[in-house]
Amino acid sequence: MPSPLASSPTERLDRLFVALADGNRRAMVDQLSRGPASVSDLARPLALRLPSAVKHLAVLEAGGVVQSDKAGRVRTYRIAPDAFGGLENWVAERKAQWHRQFDALEALLESQDKP
Repeated sequence: MPSPLASSPTERLDRLFVALADGNRRAMVDQLSRGPASVSDLARPLALRLPSAVKHLAVLEAGGVVQSDKAGRVRTYRIAPDAFGGLENWVAERKAQWHRQFDALEALLESQDKP
């Protein structure tokens, strides 16, 4: 899969949203927020078979949410550094835009209230 760093910010954000769109993947992210875990550890509470868990983890990795290391036969996953940086920036930009629009609306309504 292509590196999450080798594409445009829009493409990375799209892959992040796809990665987080599934409940099983969000549950894996929740579990990984408490620390690194193996594929087996991530699959067990979700009653997933290992091949299904690996597919979900591949989507999370492609989305830039997780990173993995392999030691022997065990692959361990962890939350990627700055996994949600692009999402935080996107939300902050939308929030600033909404505040500007609400401020403009408030100013308009106040100007109409004055005789």
